[in-house]
Amino acid sequence: MKTPDTFPGRSWEKEVRSGDLFLAGLFMMAAFLVNPSTLLRVVQFLLFWFYAYWRGKRNSPVITLSVMGGIVLFNLLVPYGRVLAAFGVFRITQGALLGGLHKALTLEGLILLSRASIRADLCLPGFFGSLLGESFRIFERITQRKAVITRQHFIEGIDQLMLELSAEQALRTEQRGGSSAKPRRTPAGMLLLGGAIVPIWGLTLLGLRFGPIR
Repeated sequence: MKTPDTFPGRSWEKEVRSGDLFLAGLFMMAAFLVNPSTLLRVVQFLLFWFYAYWRGKRNSPVITLSVMGGIVLFNLLVPYGRVLAAFGVFRITQGALLGGLHKALTLEGLILLSRASIRADLCLPGFFGSLLGESFRIFERITQRKAVITRQHFIEGIDQLMLELSAEQALRTEQRGGSSAKPRRTPAGMLLLGGAIVPIWGLTLLGLRFGPIR
């Protein structure tokens, strides 16, 4: 069974700087948000899933599909467009269905993209950037270690997680004063990021060229 350290993308971590990875994520986010085609957003969503998996980020299909199903269901409560099916007073309309799917893909796609493009060592300039980077780091660690919080040991799990985050923060502070090696910007790393960005923007340009392909 693979562990996060043995996933294929881990071997590339030293080739890519966290800031470059973050910028690549912003470029892909812009493309994702302006894509008018729900069908092509599905393809982009699957690519984001693959990117997150490549970096060792586990995502539960059950939870993801449950959240998306809930968004679609709530959107169906406000029917509009052509009626596809009716169950008593409840009607499934094309407009509400496609609109709910579009919203669900947007939310879950952005979550997957953030998991793929934000690394724990991200450092943004300025006070606000530092605060934002620290928030991203904490969020990543919580999602990675959420298994320690269980129903039987809820409070103990939170305490353990907070202690781990405090210990990591102390270690990061100590390393800032040392000579710990940091990933450098390399041609291989930039090629990897470019290879991730191109298909996302290609799908968006296709959607903008031919309109909402559904």
